[in-house]
Amino acid sequence: MATRSALSVRDSLIRSPALAAVLALTAGAIVGGATAFGPIYALAGLLGMFVGATLLVSTEAGLLTVFALTTLLPFATLPFRAIITPSLLSLALLALLAVWLLRILARPEIYDLRVTTLGLPIFAFLGLTFFSLILGARGLPDTTTLHNYVKFLLGVLLYFSLVNCVRSDPQARLLLRGLLLTGGLAALIALLLWILNDQLAQQLLVALGRIGYPTSGRVLRYVEDDVNGLERAIGLSVDPNSFGGMLALVVALGAAQLVARQPILPRWLLGMLLTVMSLALLLTFSRAALIGLIAAAAYLATLRYRRLWWVMLGGAGLGSILLLSLGFADEFLSRFVSGLQFRDQAQQMRLAEFQNALAIITRYPAFGIGFGQAPDIDLTAGVSSIYLAIAQRIGLVGLAAFLTTLGVWFVRTIRLLPAMNEERSSWLLGCQAGIVAALAVGLADHYFFNIEFSHMVALFWGTLGLGQAITSLATDP
Repeated sequence: MATRSALSVRDSLIRSPALAAVLALTAGAIVGGATAFGPIYALAGLLGMFVGATLLVSTEAGLLTVFALTTLLPFATLPFRAIITPSLLSLALLALLAVWLLRILARPEIYDLRVTTLGLPIFAFLGLTFFSLILGARGLPDTTTLHNYVKFLLGVLLYFSLVNCVRSDPQARLLLRGLLLTGGLAALIALLLWILNDQLAQQLLVALGRIGYPTSGRVLRYVEDDVNGLERAIGLSVDPNSFGGMLALVVALGAAQLVARQPILPRWLLGMLLTVMSLALLLTFSRAALIGLIAAAAYLATLRYRRLWWVMLGGAGLGSILLLSLGFADEFLSRFVSGLQFRDQAQQMRLAEFQNALAIITRYPAFGIGFGQAPDIDLTAGVSSIYLAIAQRIGLVGLAAFLTTLGVWFVRTIRLLPAMNEERSSWLLGCQAGIVAALAVGLADHYFFNIEFSHMVALFWGTLGLGQAITSLATDP
């Protein structure tokens, strides 16, 4: 047995020169770190070597790592500064991309390159983003903008990683389970931080400053920034609105499994995960996230799972009871209604952003202003809507490319649903519902198209890629 294991490791090293190089470099770094800084850095090096080696051998491990970082530690970076300080998510996305591309080049007789019907629209969309980046920056974007744009690019390219790495039912099942479990864990962390007193919660979050998290300013978040008001659940996602949007997408995936005939996890466990995530979503006090979740559930209930209407009613009742027991029912209802009527400060600011964005689109309709500052002194870049943000940044041409890509994806996946078995169709419906949730959230939030929130970009395009991979499972001979 030991000999067989040794041979397996040797074969992995032979097939992956990159893995051998990483192991050699990491071993040297461990010795140097232990000599210069002490055993803690050596231990961190060992952990890094293990994770890096795993990522360079298994694409499944790479995808699970990407989803875990997206949901749990989206802003984590290396604990030291080099020329740049890359995020752990960017490194995982880059490693995953390199592994499956090298695998295709090394063994083309086994692994074919899959671009899919969305390949051309996605590359056209990315081409427009790059053109607008250069055009808006007058040919020379600043370092921060360029760094963020590269992270955005890696997030979109996750689509191709999914369609090229997910080639069997067990792989799709594993990734869906991983996304639901890490989403549930992220929600549980958020609830624990929310329950703790503010001082202790802030200390715990500030401790993450060594890996790139904020250590000053708005570490904890409150409704309308009133420290004496309602605290908002943020987990480890820094921003409550982006955290709520992430939960809306993952809960939509789980809702399809909760009512499916063959769920990928025990139904009792799914119920617990969805309850924890839904409660955390409610405590973000993100109205856009709540609307996104409602839209996704309505989509599923209308398209196939009629009994989900009863689950929605039961969830609404349970949520009302929880809010009443916590004493937040009046504030929650008042905030939701005032938001719909655009009466509170946040919504008034959104209206001003919408007006400003429309002014920018009017002046720069074709290709937008790029990803930097607005070129005119009387205008301000940035708007809380994915659609206005796209039109503002890359123009109406870019918005048309984005909507066309999504239209092609929905048409293709919906057409293939009747030909699928019950299990695969529930997976695909969950992906569709997740995208519906993201698009509904996008009416009033911009995080799924924001180069500073690349984890949300990765989650969006990764869900599209997973849905596309599931359709390939149904059409492959």
